[in-house]
Amino acid sequence: MLDYDHALRHEAPPALTDKSTAEQKLAHERWEKCNRMSLMLIKNSITATIRGAIPDSTIAKTYLASVEEQFKGTSKAHACTLMLKLVTTKYDGRSGIREHIMMMQDTSNKLKDLDMSISEGFLVQFIMTSLPASYETFKVNYNTQKENGQ
Repeated sequence: MLDYDHALRHEAPPALTDKSTAEQKLAHERWEKCNRMSLMLIKNSITATIRGAIPDSTIAKTYLASVEEQFKGTSKAHACTLMLKLVTTKYDGRSGIREHIMMMQDTSNKLKDLDMSISEGFLVQFIMTSLPASYETFKVNYNTQKENGQ
């Protein structure tokens, strides 16, 4: 992105004065340009509806922090929805068992991305719980193997 994230990675340089060196002026000009371009890219990547809910700022780093703050509640609600899906999903028997397990693994990975990791053992138990009574023999065999350390 032509180093436009420079304004996101670095704080604004001090305001220019009559005593500012050419190097300081160049650094200030670079930061200002990167800040304007970053702000433009961020704002143009967000729909107008969402943009309207975010306090405006002339500093890209501040604007991005406002975007993050706006969506914190949304990610918590999303995590709650994913957790509920993981706990309540039942195998319907229409799709393959492999697809069912992969869907539950995907839900677990999405929770991990939201800093809500599910241990492998819990995930296995959620999957076992999601299986219907017709898989009872499989569940018993699995649990017996685990207890025997196999």
